[in-house]
Amino acid sequence: MSSEPAAFSREGHSDTHNADYKDNVLRIAIIGAGTIGLSFAGLHLSHPANRDGGRKVEIRIYDPRPGLRDYVERTLPGYLSPSPPENMILQTSSSDSNTTERISLPPPLSSHTLILSTSLADAVSAANIVQEQGPESVSTKQSLWSEIESLAPPTALFWSSTSGIPASVQSQGMKNPRRLIVVHPYNPPHIMPLLELVPAPGTDLDSPGSDVQRTLDYWRRLGREPVVLKEEVSGFVANRLAFALLREGVELVNRGVATPEEIDRVVEQSMGPRWAVRGPFWSYHAGGGEGGLRGILGNIGDTIQRCWDDAGKPDLKREGRGSEWVGRLCEDVERSYGKLGQEELKERDEKTRRVLDVTREGRTL
Repeated sequence: MSSEPAAFSREGHSDTHNADYKDNVLRIAIIGAGTIGLSFAGLHLSHPANRDGGRKVEIRIYDPRPGLRDYVERTLPGYLSPSPPENMILQTSSSDSNTTERISLPPPLSSHTLILSTSLADAVSAANIVQEQGPESVSTKQSLWSEIESLAPPTALFWSSTSGIPASVQSQGMKNPRRLIVVHPYNPPHIMPLLELVPAPGTDLDSPGSDVQRTLDYWRRLGREPVVLKEEVSGFVANRLAFALLREGVELVNRGVATPEEIDRVVEQSMGPRWAVRGPFWSYHAGGGEGGLRGILGNIGDTIQRCWDDAGKPDLKREGRGSEWVGRLCEDVERSYGKLGQEELKERDEKTRRVLDVTREGRTL
């Protein structure tokens, strides 16, 4: 076996279940320990598929923020289990060198390893996967990926959780830019199944053992729903759809048609539950009866077109985030909901899990 750990087996297939990990340990570097980074760390550590066949997971977290250890010990337990016990705490168990700090994990995760690295090199030098959640800055990401490429094994998978900076832009300083794949989650990723995979143009999508296929294989084993996008578009797919709905909601509030709270109720009591079961194209195809989608477009096409023609176009860029309508809208939302705390977020997450459990019934992941 090579002295460098293989990311996944490349011998004609992309089967991560039988991947050639050194010592049967999957080594993942998490770069950036914000909400997304720790959510992913919790998913990698706690998913049962990562304990199959005696496999172990080693997570190395690199984040230069002060007080990282206290932050991780306080925050990570909430991402380690669907319903972590109230007394689940992490404890620093030892420092194995002057560049790392080990944190002990509770059963049944105690066979896994969690290490806080104080250098990028320590985090990525033996990684099978490098997953980045750094600042949304083009120059920062370009510099970071160039350095990671020089430090990580040549077989490591490179994933960025960016919200909008394409792989083709982030990778401009890399020697092999097609190694980088945007793996965009829908927040929070330890709960939401969707992952949008957005490689740079020209990346091999289909060959067995390609980075894209290895990435798909890993996430499917963890019960996620990865979707490969064929083109780099601003906001990818999920955010474009969500922002389109938000834009129209803003327009209706600004016109005085409805309040933010009323619009939330409309979504929660209509398209929300319907689209959780099946998406908009399936739903409208079903709504057309025997004529399907063709019937819907033929019967109410004029109404649809009038709505499209009348759609709002609030402009954040031109009018500025401090414009009058933004302040008024935010005040309305704050008046309705106040400041959301951990209890409200926990309730949302628990309900989301139950919805996902129901919608997964009868589906093959």
